[in-house]
Formats: sequence, C-alpha cells, structure tokens
Amino acid sequence: MLIKRLCFALLTLTLLATSGCGFKLQRSYSLPDELKTLHLSSQDEYSELTRLVRERLRLNAIVVTKPSDTVPTLRIIDDALDRSTLSLYPTGNVAEYELNYHVSFAVQLPEREAQRFDVDIHRDYLDDPRTALAKSREMELLVKEMRIQAADQIIQILASIETN
Repeated sequence: MLIKRLCFALLTLTLLATSGCGFKLQRSYSLPDELKTLHLSSQDEYSELTRLVRERLRLNAIVVTKPSDTVPTLRIIDDALDRSTLSLYPTGNVAEYELNYHVSFAVQLPEREAQRFDVDIHRDYLDDPRTALAKSREMELLVKEMRIQAADQIIQILASIETN
C-alpha cells in the first residue's frame, strides 16, 4: 500500500513539474489564431510532402479550406532532393553520399505580402555496391525521414509567424 502511495505521489509530482515548465508533446505547436484556417496549395497536390504537411495541419487542428481572399495560404513552391559524392573507395566506386533535401514555401496572409521560407535537411548515406538492394531501401527510408522532418519544420515556422 505504501508503495502505491509513493508511486502515485511521484507521478503527481512529475505531472506538476512538467506542466509548469512549458512541456508540450512533440509535434504539438501553438499556431496563431489567424492561421487556424488556411488554404494549402502545391505544384503536386498528391506529393508525399504535401500529404505530410496536410496531416501535420490536421494534427494541430488547422482547417484546410478552399482559396479565398480572407484565408491565409500556405504554398509549397518546390521540393528537391540532391545527392552529392562525399567519398570514394580505392576502386573508384562511391563510398558515401550526402543527401540534400530542399523545400521552398510561402505563407500569404490576407492583404499582406507573401513571406517566403526555405527548409534544408542534410543526411550522409553510406553506399556499398555489394548490398545494393538493402542500400536502396535504406535510402528510401532516409528520404521519407527527411520529408517528415521538413513537414515538421514547416509547421514550426508557421507557429513562429507573427500575424499582427
């Protein structure tokens, strides 16, 4: 019985301590009220990045609506994945790549000039020609992780926009 009370007291103390320090769940952002409804546009409405951003908006209680003069617009302008060589094996084959994922987007508030933002994410990727199938799968997972991180950063930037 004493152990139950100690555990309950410890849990209560932990909850009180974290609630007062500004602790929030990951991917939970406080967006300005002016951005609680917005229009999401993209060159490719069915791209993986657009889907992830739409999902993040929904998770943060943002209503995605049709374009209007009174609704802010989040426009994903471009996303691109580049790969550059970092190192070579003595045989001349590529040993290591750097993956660069770049996203450009703009936020247009009603009766305001559009604000443009860029997100850049970098990852190193070891390549081994003897395990080509496993390495291609690893690269797919890295690219997916980079897109998830880019979508999260877009929402973070939205949360930091001053609407006044």
